[in-house]
Amino acid sequence: MPEKQLYDTRFFMEYFYTADTALLSKLKHELMSAKERVVSVLTVHEMYRIDIRYKGREVATLRSNIIQADCKIVDVDFRAAVQSAELRAKHQMPMADSIIATTAQTYGCTLVTDDAHFKGIPNLKTKWV
Repeated sequence: MPEKQLYDTRFFMEYFYTADTALLSKLKHELMSAKERVVSVLTVHEMYRIDIRYKGREVATLRSNIIQADCKIVDVDFRAAVQSAELRAKHQMPMADSIIATTAQTYGCTLVTDDAHFKGIPNLKTKWV
């Protein structure tokens, strides 16, 4: 059983939007198998924005509340902002991804994702789903 895992936005996009029942089963198992589930506040922001656009405010609110109930939501502080900016400059990655990567490193989490932006980041443990 993994100790701490941080889930990327793409994990939740698949979790909430996939029509593939086998993949959904795998994602549910992945989510429930961790001792501690961590999510960046940026992932909450991104998922809310996606859900409100495609499913409406009621679904966006419901899904955000589910994530909050099941996971520890972590904020971005000054140190994370500076470290993620350094990471972004060095690896030419999107701002949200750099903050999510920094958050995983700071909290000692394995990052669960399928996003190629995270490949090759030193000291970042990833699990590809």
